[in-house]
Amino acid sequence: MIAYLTGTVAGTDQTTAVIDVNGVGYAVFMSSRALSRLPHAGEQTRVFTYLQVREDDMSLYGFLTLEEKDLFQRLIGVTGVGPKVALAALSTFEPDELVEAIVAEDVKAVSRIPGVGKKSASRIVLELKGSLDSGFGQAAAPSRENANIKLAAETLMAMGFSPTEAEVALRDAPEDVTEAALVKYALKQIGS
Repeated sequence: MIAYLTGTVAGTDQTTAVIDVNGVGYAVFMSSRALSRLPHAGEQTRVFTYLQVREDDMSLYGFLTLEEKDLFQRLIGVTGVGPKVALAALSTFEPDELVEAIVAEDVKAVSRIPGVGKKSASRIVLELKGSLDSGFGQAAAPSRENANIKLAAETLMAMGFSPTEAEVALRDAPEDVTEAALVKYALKQIGS
């Protein structure tokens, strides 16, 4: 599976970004919110990805945060919700806003997603309300407000560690060091 891409933005359209990774252009479907937040063409970026493999198609979906990716994966796990509807949800709401609406059982708000009627909105609320809570995504970043620590935590989660494992491993990490040094530190903590 492709956990993330780090490369140069080659271009975007209304639904897709092309990320150039060492001369290979990956077409990545993204929400309109994520596309609007990407750097300009020619600039570096990191996009977390979800690869969907079907009998006749392979599609890559991209996210700027692991919270977006996690919510996308939860949404496509709901009966009758596919990747297009999940991206429409992330285009309509910020992840925390959508989680708040689901936890509050606000079917009217969830039905604002294009392609989602009242019946589908009710199903989304019913199937996800128990697995989401108001603290969704907060464990993904350590409590200290340090950009490198947050990036290191996201890298660890992209490697398969849980948000809690990443937070614990980075809890006493030295400050003012690079992301790579923090990842190395965390891996040593996890290994001991």
